[in-house]
Amino acid sequence: MSTVPLLDDDQLTPEAAAVFADIRAVRGTDTVNNFWRALAHDPVTLKRTWESLKQVMAPGALDPLTKEMLYVAVSVANSCEYCIRSHRAAARAKGMTDAQFMELLAVVGMASETNRLATGLQVPVDAAFGPESAVRERP
Repeated sequence: MSTVPLLDDDQLTPEAAAVFADIRAVRGTDTVNNFWRALAHDPVTLKRTWESLKQVMAPGALDPLTKEMLYVAVSVANSCEYCIRSHRAAARAKGMTDAQFMELLAVVGMASETNRLATGLQVPVDAAFGPESAVRERP
């Protein structure tokens, strides 16, 4: 259950209503998801989050499906059910197959396991991985 009521369109401030209008226009739909309806209680955060999401998920060096699959992977790692479901749906709409989803979950699970092992064992970073990937100690 949400910690705040989900706002209907007639409960929005003018600032939040403008963001909802942009969400509808960009996505080509009349639907505004519950995430945005919860954020609408704080129009400043709503606008900032929507603008950032549009920028990050816009076409770039990564294709849209890859971006959605990365979003799913991070959402799994962060245990965010809402984001897993919403971005899995978006990834499916962009062509993700069941086989790709299962493989993505296998990679997330393997990375989580080996990350914990390497962290627990405090394994030093190999020189072959280069200085840009090494953890630097601060003075």
